[in-house]
Amino acid sequence: MQLTHYNTNFTKHSFPITLVCDHVTNAPNIGSLFRISDAFGVEKLILCGDHIPLGRKMTKTSRATEKVVDFEVFESASKKVEDLKYKGYQIISLEITDSSQPIHNFKFSTEKPIALIIGDENFGVSEAILNMSDAVIHIDMFGQNSSMNVVQATNIALYEITKQRL
Repeated sequence: MQLTHYNTNFTKHSFPITLVCDHVTNAPNIGSLFRISDAFGVEKLILCGDHIPLGRKMTKTSRATEKVVDFEVFESASKKVEDLKYKGYQIISLEITDSSQPIHNFKFSTEKPIALIIGDENFGVSEAILNMSDAVIHIDMFGQNSSMNVVQATNIALYEITKQRL
C-alpha cells in the first residue's frame, strides 16, 4: 500500500547544516530549496542577494515549508560565509572548478557544523566565496551537459551529507 503524508513514519531529525544561497533568485528554485531544506532537516536556509522573491511564485513551489524552515534573507553572501567560517563551520561550496573534488569521494565533517554554499543559476558560487571555502565539491556528470539545475544538485549534496552524518 502506498503511504500518504499522513501515515508515513519518518522520524524528524535536524542536522547542523546551514544552506547558504549565493544570489539564487529564481522564485520556483527558492520554493524548492525550502522544501528540500525541510525534507533533509537543514537547520537554517540563508538567502543572499538584492532581490529575493518570496511571493506567490515561490510559495507555490514551497508547499508551505517556508512556514517551518528557519530562514533569513541577507544581502551579502560573502559576509555571511565569513561569519559562519569565524563561528567554526566547515565551509563547503558546491561548484565545478579546476580543483573541485567529486562529492562521492568527499568526507564531510562529523564534528563541525556544515555550511553548504550553492550559487547563482547562471554564474555559480562567487570567486570570493570559493576562496573562503574549506573545500569545493562537484557532482560527476556522465552526459553531454556539464551542469545541472541548482535545486537538483543541492538535493544530491544534502542527501550525501545527511547520509554521512547519520
